[in-house]
Amino acid sequence: MNDRPIERAGGRAGDRPAERPLESAVRSAQDIRETARRLSGVHEAALTGELASEAPRDAPRTVIGESWQRVLDRGVDPERASDQNLLSVAELEHRRQRSRLTSVLPMLGGELLPSADAAQQIMVVTDAEGRVLWRDGSAPIRRMADRLGFDKGADWTEGAVGTNAIGTALVAGSPVLVHSAEHFLRSHHQWTCAAAPLHDPRDGRLLGTVDLSGPAHSFHPTTLALVSAVARLAEGELRTRHHASLDRLRASAAPVLARIGGRALAVDPHGWTAAVTGMTPPDRVALPREPEAGPLWLPRYGMCTLEPLPGGWLIRLGRPEPVPGPHRVVLDLGGAGGPVVTVTGPAGSWSHALTPRHAELLFLLAAHPRGRSAAELARDVFGDGGRTVTVRAELSRLRRHLAGVLAHRPYRFADGVEVELRLPARPVELLPHSTAPGVLAARRSGDGRPGGPPPENPVRGRTPLL
Repeated sequence: MNDRPIERAGGRAGDRPAERPLESAVRSAQDIRETARRLSGVHEAALTGELASEAPRDAPRTVIGESWQRVLDRGVDPERASDQNLLSVAELEHRRQRSRLTSVLPMLGGELLPSADAAQQIMVVTDAEGRVLWRDGSAPIRRMADRLGFDKGADWTEGAVGTNAIGTALVAGSPVLVHSAEHFLRSHHQWTCAAAPLHDPRDGRLLGTVDLSGPAHSFHPTTLALVSAVARLAEGELRTRHHASLDRLRASAAPVLARIGGRALAVDPHGWTAAVTGMTPPDRVALPREPEAGPLWLPRYGMCTLEPLPGGWLIRLGRPEPVPGPHRVVLDLGGAGGPVVTVTGPAGSWSHALTPRHAELLFLLAAHPRGRSAAELARDVFGDGGRTVTVRAELSRLRRHLAGVLAHRPYRFADGVEVELRLPARPVELLPHSTAPGVLAARRSGDGRPGGPPPENPVRGRTPLL
C-alpha cells in the first residue's frame, strides 16, 4: 500500500473538532447505487495512492478522508477486521447500568425503531468508548450485523473496524453518515450507517452515540438528519430529567436545611447543587467517585460532613463533629405505592422508593439479620451463586442511597439500626413480580418469611421487627 497521505484539513492535535454541517455522499434515493460505484473507485484510489488531488469529484469527503488517514496511520487492514474482543455479560450489564443513556433508551427506540424497521435497519447505542451497549431492530438485519461482528459488547471505534459512522462520529464530535465504500473495511461496503454523538447537557461530557445501520441499498438520504434530530431530543430529555431530579431533592432537603444552623448544601449524587443554606450556591461540588457518609475533605470547602438524603447528599460545611448515624429503618413491602424504605436519623426522616431488585435485596437482608455473603445473596436472588459481580454492583448502588444503614462483610443492616419489616397481609402479595428464589420461598412459607425456621435471633444492636 502506498504511504502517500490523504489530503486533510489542517488543525492542531488535541483541538476539539468543530461541529460540521450535516452532509452525505448521497443526494437522493435514486443516487444510491451510482454513488456506491463511484465511492468504490475513490476507495481503491485512496488505498493505492492514486487519488488525484486535482479532481475534487473523485476525492473523499473531508470527514471521510480525515478518517481514512487516521486508520491508515494506525495500520488498520482494509481487507480484514481485527478480531472482536466482546465485553463479558457482566461487564456489558455493568456499563449499561452506569450509563446515563439508559434513561433515554425508551425515547430513542420510540423515535427511531419504527423508521429502522420500515427501512430494514437496526438502531445501535454505544458508550463513549464505542462499545455497543444496545442493539434493536429488524431481525434479518441483526443477523447480517452479526456476520460483521456488530453485536452487543463489540468495539466499534475506528481503531477496531476502521472508518464507520459510530467511531468517526466519536472522533469528529458531530453526526456522521458513512455510505458503502466510504467504510474503510471492504467487508462493510454493502453497509451504510448514520450516527450522532450524545452529550451530557450538564457539562458537555460525551456519553456515547446513537446509530442507524443497514444495507446500503435500503438507506434513505434523510437518515442522518433523523438520527441527529433524535440525538438532540435525547439530550433535551436528559436535561429535563436532571432538573426534575434536582426539584425532588430540593423538596425533600428543604425541611432538613431549615433545621440546620450554619452552612450546608443539598447535592445530587454527582454533586449538582439543589439547595443551600447560609452560603452562595455553587453550580456543582466536586465529590469523590463513590462518596460515603461521614467526614470528608472537599477541595473548595475543607473538612465537611456528608449525610445521605433521598436522591443525593447533605453536606455540612466546617470541621465535622461526631454525627450519630441512622437509628431506625422501616422497609414497607405492603404499601399500595410499591416498596419504600424510610430512614430516621439525626437530620429527621426521609423515604426512598425502591426498585424491584433493591426491594428484594433489602427484604433478604432484613430476613437474615446476621448477614449474607455475596454468593448467598446471588443464590437468593438469581438461583446462581456465581453472579456475585451483579450483586455487589447493586449493593454498592444501594449503599450510596442508604449510607450508614448497610454494612458489608457480610452484607447486613448496620449495628445500632433498628429494622422494621412491613409485609403484605397475604404472603402471596410479597413482591408479586419477583422470581427470586428467596422471595418465592418466603411466599410459600405462608407467613411472608423465607422458608424454614423463623429468622435468627438478631445480633447486638440490630432489631428486625418482623
